[in-house]
Amino acid sequence: MSSSRSIGSSALKTVRLKYPKLFFLESCSNLADLKLIHGHMIRTHIIFDVLAASRLIAFCIDTNSGTSLIDYASRIFSQIQRPNLFIFNSMIRGHSGSKNPDQSFHFYVQLQRQGLLPDNLTFPFMVKSCTKSLCISMGSQAHCHIIKHGFEMDVYVQNSLVHMYATFGDTEAATLIFQRMYYANVVSWTSMIRGFNKCGDVESARKLFDKMPERNLVTWSTMISGYAQNNHFDEAVELFRVLQSEGVRANETVMVSVISSCAHLGALEVGERAHDYVVKYDMTLNLILGTALVDMYARCGSIDKAFRVFESLPERDALSWTALIAGLAMHGYSEKSLEHFGKMIGAGITPQDITFSAVLSACSHGGLVERGFEIFESMKREYRIEPRLEHYGCMVDLLGRAGKLEEAEKFVLEMPVKPNAPVWGALLGACRIHKNAEIGERVGKILIQLLPQHSGYYVLLSNIYANSKQWEKVTEMRQIMTAKGVKKPPGHSLIELDGRIHKFTIGDRSHPEIDKIERMWEEILMKIRAAGYMGNTAEALFDIDEEEKESALHRHSEKLAIAFGIMRSEEGTPIRIVKNLRVCEDCHTATKLISKVFGREFIVRDRNRFHHFRQGSCSCMDYW
Repeated sequence: MSSSRSIGSSALKTVRLKYPKLFFLESCSNLADLKLIHGHMIRTHIIFDVLAASRLIAFCIDTNSGTSLIDYASRIFSQIQRPNLFIFNSMIRGHSGSKNPDQSFHFYVQLQRQGLLPDNLTFPFMVKSCTKSLCISMGSQAHCHIIKHGFEMDVYVQNSLVHMYATFGDTEAATLIFQRMYYANVVSWTSMIRGFNKCGDVESARKLFDKMPERNLVTWSTMISGYAQNNHFDEAVELFRVLQSEGVRANETVMVSVISSCAHLGALEVGERAHDYVVKYDMTLNLILGTALVDMYARCGSIDKAFRVFESLPERDALSWTALIAGLAMHGYSEKSLEHFGKMIGAGITPQDITFSAVLSACSHGGLVERGFEIFESMKREYRIEPRLEHYGCMVDLLGRAGKLEEAEKFVLEMPVKPNAPVWGALLGACRIHKNAEIGERVGKILIQLLPQHSGYYVLLSNIYANSKQWEKVTEMRQIMTAKGVKKPPGHSLIELDGRIHKFTIGDRSHPEIDKIERMWEEILMKIRAAGYMGNTAEALFDIDEEEKESALHRHSEKLAIAFGIMRSEEGTPIRIVKNLRVCEDCHTATKLISKVFGREFIVRDRNRFHHFRQGSCSCMDYW
């Protein structure tokens, strides 16, 4: 590589001495100036000097003036009778970073037809083109040519190959090259970590991360984003703490991953600290980071802060508006959600399909059937957006919540596309709420055929049978689940206190304060029973007796989290809980009573929405 650079430096000196006017290229800043210099070269016949022409092409490739210069470079290339290897390499390099990276292959074939041999500068950009094109077959062929021409041990070529195979998800091939490298630099290590993350193997990625002799910010960002993208949100937040303890300064990309992880965890305190970090280091509140903050505050139960961040954004696009609209809908503020949808359109922002999902969800939560259908029709008519299954699911949910079950079933059957499980699931959930066993049974059987291993639909159908006192069918459902090996995933609840996430799972006694928590729950139970609470065992396990059902209900993860929150938080502060499943009816009833008896506000995020419990009532109006 050093010899190639010295040759290039020598050639540049020669060109400068021979054609001093080419010095103007160094101060050239736009296409108009470039055309003047090019015109001068044509008039004075300098363009026919390969070395001089190569400087012109090199400028087109290296400049930051705009992507259109690669096209200009191609026109210059067509005027050169016998391009040298430097020019071919420049064209391959330029196209490797363009919108049409496969054009690099064309120039690679041409250079060979002219009898030129590729060098160690040719192949890294050839491999880059294969990577960007996501063309595995061309990548394999490029690797064969690398071996054929003897560059398989060049560190820059090896780095490009490791990156390519890691991007393709072929960690085995990437590892083989990585292990053969005489010197693996930080780029090689980071490419390997990225490859393992892409395949979902965050454990192998973390092992490499911990072994690295040196790390840069890109490495930290790759590992943290890998955790976030693979749903290891607590690990992402913890690694951010490690980053801070080692004195590394995070950038906007890292903070997006951290803040998104806080959103999924419902970790408001940690999210607020991350926001403070962004402000402290004067980071640019770009659209991606700003939208992530809006989404985080909304999903952590602080819709007021979400709104304040949104108002402070220097610019807003469809996604930032959608984050706010979806947040308002999730919290049950349907009218405000629709109001901001109107403001978005008034601001000249064209809504996307994800925006309509948020707006239709708002209509559903607010029971706004007519308005929902108006928006659904406008999506097709005015914005030419073809509804996706998600939009049809919102409409089914809208009709179902309003108790229009027959209309909802008819809507599903007349859909122009085949309904999927979430669409039918929305109708089954409505049947449970409105206790319609007839439609519920039809829908439940369809869902079990569609997804025979999905426990949630068996449980919902069992609950519908239980509510209609069809105990034989309840037993039959349980027997089918057992025969098929279907198991209900354990419910868990997360609660954040003092910047730490505490996780509670039914039957798990690993929490260090579990004995105190259970005693606290018994105290709570005694007080809400005095206020009229009676455990609803209808949704408990159906193959155990009533006494055991009641015991199981009282150890639901949400109740343990509530007890811990009351025990450890300051009076008057809201208690925020995040659940991985839908809130059961008994927990919902109990939490309403607890909010009244203890005078506390509970903000609970379940699989579907937020529940704000205050003074004995819930924001969902008992429909979820």
